[in-house]
Amino acid sequence: METTETNINNPKDCYHDNKKTHSKHLLHPVMLAGTGSDVGKSVLATALCRIFKQDGFNPSPFKAQNMALNSFVTPEGLEIGRAQAVQAEAACIPCHTDMNPLLLKPTTDCRSQVVLNGKAVGHQSAYEYFRKEGREYLREQVQQAFDRLAARYNPIVMEGAGSIAEINLQDIDIVNMPMARYAQADVLLVADIDRGGVFASAYGSIMLQRPEDRHRIKGVIINKFRGDIRLFERGKEMMEEICGIPVLGVIPYYENIRIEAEDSVAITKKQQHAIKGKINIAVIKLRQMANFTDFDRLENDERLQVYYTDSVQELSDADIIILPGSKSTAADLATLHANGLAQGIREARRQGKTIIGICGGYQMMGQSVEDPDNIESSIRKIPGLGLLPIATILQGDKITRRVTFHMLTEKNQATSFPCEGYEIHMGRTWFTDLSARPLNQFPNGKTEGCYVDSHCMGTYIHGFLDNRDVIEFILRPFTRQMKGNDTSSVKQAKHCERTDKAINAESYQMEKEQQYDRLADHVRRHLDMERLYNILGSGAEGEKA
Repeated sequence: METTETNINNPKDCYHDNKKTHSKHLLHPVMLAGTGSDVGKSVLATALCRIFKQDGFNPSPFKAQNMALNSFVTPEGLEIGRAQAVQAEAACIPCHTDMNPLLLKPTTDCRSQVVLNGKAVGHQSAYEYFRKEGREYLREQVQQAFDRLAARYNPIVMEGAGSIAEINLQDIDIVNMPMARYAQADVLLVADIDRGGVFASAYGSIMLQRPEDRHRIKGVIINKFRGDIRLFERGKEMMEEICGIPVLGVIPYYENIRIEAEDSVAITKKQQHAIKGKINIAVIKLRQMANFTDFDRLENDERLQVYYTDSVQELSDADIIILPGSKSTAADLATLHANGLAQGIREARRQGKTIIGICGGYQMMGQSVEDPDNIESSIRKIPGLGLLPIATILQGDKITRRVTFHMLTEKNQATSFPCEGYEIHMGRTWFTDLSARPLNQFPNGKTEGCYVDSHCMGTYIHGFLDNRDVIEFILRPFTRQMKGNDTSSVKQAKHCERTDKAINAESYQMEKEQQYDRLADHVRRHLDMERLYNILGSGAEGEKA
């Protein structure tokens, strides 16, 4: 396994200064376990990875089993959950499948693709997956992955899944307390105060543990606090009294730090409407949407308003419509036909709006999608939106790879600077019209994607919209239009241009690194790091981290 400490997207550097050096001390593994899903475990694990790195350690993330439709590709071309890739980035090390050896990618409410050590090994129903038969093999695989990481990194920042109080799953659990027991990890229980019931959820989660696991829980972190934190001082004391363990921190809710979200729960918290005076981008909200992090950079561009919708009416407010990736392309496409969105997208195209497809969305824009082996759903063949002269069949091994490419312009000339992205897909796509044009070109001369005109295109490449050249090409007609509007619009356009140049003067990666540092600073201010280091056995008593 590659151990050079590099950033997953920029191997040359990691943009921060170490604040302390504790590297002579070895720390116990630490697990962030939750009272439930979406309590903030992933973000806190990201923060600790950056804090430990800043303090002179060599941390690595680890989540034995992840269930998510957001995934990423390692340098070796293997697949892991996006959250662990983000955590590795915060730790300034290359992501590796050992950080997330088991990934479940839902295709329906009751069925998932199983990705083991970075490779798809088949599909299983929830019932099949949670049977005791075969669990020991999976347990051995995730334990071996942990051992490989622990031999190279310290500390290991572990993340649990969902709630640790699902007592009906304790015998077959491989990601929460049994994994902490195997790793001899100290467990921090994360409780979300924003959703209410924080005392009951924390106390109940601890009391429902088996005695041999209960003593591993060394502290509670109260997350997503809103308001004056001083008002919770008595609450903190009461939490410690009933739980019998310290509250290590009360972390305030934040809205000005941008860290990639783990799953689609975050979409419900994003903007849901257009704004006059901006370039409005509507992302079609699919039931099995995958890799919605493709739009993070667009969301951070002040010229743009990105919103997610499954409403035909809301499409009329958009300048640009994006069809995102899907883990069940044919089923999601069938929904678009049934709810009128397919017709709405075609009408938007006739009106001159820009339509872009990414991965599964690219497949949907073609003439047809076939799934003869029922890889993703029971639909064997379905008509596409008919916007691109392509057809797709879902067959063969999954393609997972990082790519460098040049976007091809109207004159079929490559863009000036190389762009980067990654592919994760099952389909094989071909042109149905021999005169069709590709969208992107790889260094070896091969091409991919489909380009009809500057308002209609599709690609398999995730991260396509993270590249400056791509964004500027797509926005060019709209930024010109903004400059031609009234005085207030011209002023806004010029302001946005200055902002965009400032952002692009430093790389997108540099901006992300700054966000990791801001997150680390935020958590460090509200987490008792001295006490945490003492719990983890750094021997740093009396030294404030």
